[in-house]
Order: sequence, then structure tokens, then C-alpha cells
Amino acid sequence: MKLALLPTIIGMIVASPTLAQTRDQSQPLRTIQSATRSATIQPAAASFFSGAQVYPYSEGTIFQVYAAPGLVTDITLQPSEGLIAVASGDTARWVIGDTTSGSGEGKQTHVLVKPFSAGLTTNLVITTDRRAYHVRLVSTATTALSSMRWTYPQDELLALRRKTEAELAATPVASGLAIENLHFNYAITGDKAAWRPLRAFDDGAKTYVEFPASLANGDAPPLFVVAADGKAELVNYRVRDRYYVVDRLFDAAELRLGLKKQQIVRIDRLSLRSKRRGA
Repeated sequence: MKLALLPTIIGMIVASPTLAQTRDQSQPLRTIQSATRSATIQPAAASFFSGAQVYPYSEGTIFQVYAAPGLVTDITLQPSEGLIAVASGDTARWVIGDTTSGSGEGKQTHVLVKPFSAGLTTNLVITTDRRAYHVRLVSTATTALSSMRWTYPQDELLALRRKTEAELAATPVASGLAIENLHFNYAITGDKAAWRPLRAFDDGAKTYVEFPASLANGDAPPLFVVAADGKAELVNYRVRDRYYVVDRLFDAAELRLGLKKQQIVRIDRLSLRSKRRGA
């Protein structure tokens, strides 16, 4: 009797679109739930500073915020960051607003949130002129974050890099160079361009090409190293004041500028023997 009913039961299950749809959706839903949990950062005791929860910002991260009825939680954005929009999944049971503090470069936007009751969960998307924040809001009976803000590791790294580059650019080219190690056995030939270098020299490891002050008033020519077979290859170099600094030595190089009527200036390193003979 049981065996006779088995095909009928199987047929009912297969024929049911609701059961099939539920089974098809279960795996994607579990995937979404798992990914959301993995992307969410919770408050941590070590990240509290002066009563504020401080999260390191990273794109794609979901930041957890706890709020409570009767209490306002202040979500503070980066100074001078401009607010574009704030959107929430539940605006009926959450009070969400924004305000600002300070002025000029120190002006900051504050997104203020407050739930009507405990046990609520929703999300918050804050878009600015710099980035997008994804926040998960959870309401409790009495416990709430008074304020929350972010640090910006990528911005700090970029600022440090710019500071280092500025300090390097401000350092005179001659700093750290020993006169006795410099070699000026270079010949400069070619077109009489306004940017034609004044001289070239090396310290045994790096090559320096000095330009006239007029270089700052026009286009700077790219530098190509010319191989023994005559093939030219663009070389990496740094611009320091009126100098190109190349982190290598070369026997021949060319500065080229222009398309239809190209100006070319050649730099050749002479042997010390031939330099003495020509002196």
C-alpha cells in the first residue's frame, strides 16, 4: 500500500511550483545572508574613542549601529565631505535627519538616527561627494551608540605619499651629491629648442639632465634611451625643479617633442679618454 502511494507523492512534489521555487531560492538566500554577515563590522571596545565608535572605512563594508528609543545616535562624516543623499529601508519607524557643525574646511555633516521602538532592524545608505556608506541599524531597549565616525586609511596614506613627494621635490638636486663623484662627459647636440638642456652629468649611478628655467613655461620633452641598434625606448625619470633624474646610466638618449615637425636633442655619454682629448 505504501509503495503504491509513493509515485503519487513524488508527482505531487514535482508538480508543485511553490515547493520548487522555494527550493531554488534557498541557496541564493543563504549565500546573501552569509555574505552580508561577513561584510558587517560590529562595534569593538578597542575602537571607542571619547565615547564614539570609530570604524576604519573600507568600500563595500557594512557598519553596524545600535540605537535606542528616546536616544539620538550621531553618525559623523569626514570633515568637508559633502552630503548628497540619505536613504533608509524603514522611514516609518525611524527618525532620520541631518545637520552640520563647524565651517570652512572643518565643516562636518552629521546624520542623526532614532528608532520609535526596540527590536527594529533596517539599513541606511549615505552617499557623499567622496564615497558611499552602508550602515545596518539595530534598535535595542536602552543601549545605543552616542556617536559613530570613521577613519580613512586610504586618504591618510595618500596624504602621506603627497607630503613625501612634496618634500622630495623641495630637496635640492645637489643634496647628497659628492663633487668628486660627478662626471660631466656628455655631449648635447641637435635642434636649438627653447628647452634644450644646458648640461648632463652622472654620479656613477644616476644621470641628471639640467634644463633652462624656461622649461617651466612650456611642454616638457619626454626622454628616450637609444640602444646600440638605434632603437629608442621611453625611460622612467623624475622631474626635480629644472632637472630630469634618471635612475640609471645611458650611453645615448634623445629628447623629442612635437608630432609633424619634431624637435630632437641628443645626449651622448663620451668616454673619459675622448673627453680629455677634446678638452
